[in-house]
Amino acid sequence: MRVTSPCDSGRRILISTWGSFGDLHPYLALALELRSRGHEPILATAECYRRKVEALGIGFRAVPPDCTWLEDPVVMQRLTHPRWGIIHAVQVPLVCLRESYEATLAAAQGTDLLVSNMAAYATGMVAEKTGIPWVSAMHIPTGFFSAFDPPLIPGFAGFSLGLRGLGPRFWGLFGRSVNRLMSGLAQPWHRVRKEVGLPPARGFNPLTESYSPRLHLALFSRWLADKQADWPAQTIVTGFPWFDANGDANLPHELTRFLDDGEPPLIFTLGTAVVADAGLFYHHSITAAQRLGRRAVLLVKNPRLRLPDLPQGILALDYAPFSKLFPRAAAIVHHGGIGTTGQAMLSGRPSLVMPCAWDQPDNAERAARLGIARVIPRNCYKPDRVTAELGRLLENPAYAQSAEKMAINVRQEDAVTVACNALEAQF
Repeated sequence: MRVTSPCDSGRRILISTWGSFGDLHPYLALALELRSRGHEPILATAECYRRKVEALGIGFRAVPPDCTWLEDPVVMQRLTHPRWGIIHAVQVPLVCLRESYEATLAAAQGTDLLVSNMAAYATGMVAEKTGIPWVSAMHIPTGFFSAFDPPLIPGFAGFSLGLRGLGPRFWGLFGRSVNRLMSGLAQPWHRVRKEVGLPPARGFNPLTESYSPRLHLALFSRWLADKQADWPAQTIVTGFPWFDANGDANLPHELTRFLDDGEPPLIFTLGTAVVADAGLFYHHSITAAQRLGRRAVLLVKNPRLRLPDLPQGILALDYAPFSKLFPRAAAIVHHGGIGTTGQAMLSGRPSLVMPCAWDQPDNAERAARLGIARVIPRNCYKPDRVTAELGRLLENPAYAQSAEKMAINVRQEDAVTVACNALEAQF
């Protein structure tokens, strides 16, 4: 039985986020649960998601920037640079921060609570300006830099792994140094504060420290990263709030027939962001699957990546709900985005992860430490190496056994209940 906090009547809750599907879906899951409890959730995010959100019966408010960058291979090459991509990515919402602030301020009128992904930089300022209670959230472990559980630094994997054993003293100093270096990127945030009449916030870096003092939600499984002593004390680790677009629908008939006609296939996907800069990922994947004598499903999404002359035993689709497809896989090959990583953990199937940028190297390393994945660098994603790595993944039963146990663990987490109980307690 679900236990909720007492609430006299439904409340209006504005939920702000920004990014790809992996950055949208956790907040859609919260919105749907809040609506089931009698509240009025409103999603404030990029205009390109309007149809998706409104189709679920959830209120929508457009807040820039839009997500057209997700479809632009030139932009994505810059944003997914293995070393500097994360620096470029955090600047995207800062470019139009004043417009984001004005749109969020308008959307917040008449609301009882603000909830925001930390990348929705304007929301905290709107809360400060209006006095509306505010809860922050982060759905990737990398957003919690801990000296006790340091993340893998994008573009510096060897450095991170090699120095991991130096302990909290070194990593605490390192984290503070990185925070100071990145603070220079936040000048647009400080400028907008001044423009809207908020007092200076000297010594504060909103890119890494935008935690609400009331409540901060860690929207991922504790099996991937558990709360550390140097995380904000008001943090609650909820588990993954599951949402999969069209996840309640059946798989496409063509895909169902393919799955039923043979052994479980390999699944190859780059999610909704990295796929715009896929390179030769799908070509090399087809070659590796053929060398292994395995069937394969390619989720390509981007029309520019259509592969017209597919060999027998290879199926390409724009989309299929991960929650329905992944459990029927022999193994899942993906980029390590948090949404895909979570769905892979839920499926009980092992993964080969090719991280590209952002939080992906850290997610991949955490999955490897759990014994449910192997990791291959992007610049090594060639047919010979992919064939060898998949062979090791499939031939060693320990990976499948660990993945099955992990699925049982994450299924026991009820993230939407934990998170929404904590949100209702704010009233």
